[in-house]
Amino acid sequence: MDRDLDVRGLEPPEPLERVLDALADLPAGDRLRVRVRREPFPLYDLLRRMGYAWSGTPSAGAFEVLIWPRDQGFGRSRAG
Repeated sequence: MDRDLDVRGLEPPEPLERVLDALADLPAGDRLRVRVRREPFPLYDLLRRMGYAWSGTPSAGAFEVLIWPRDQGFGRSRAG
């Protein structure tokens, strides 16, 4: 199941904090879909180090990032 989190209206560092909190509570087998104002480059290194994979795409004036545990292998990702 995909969990949705929209942090477009928040000021830094709150979007990053909300994403990390949501990942900590993410049930096994689920993915987190995050909508942000722009591509969250600082988040990617954290995700990589924490064992997550992701896929990001521009979406209607925002940016959408789908995040999941790397070992769940949901598909193509940009994780290293």
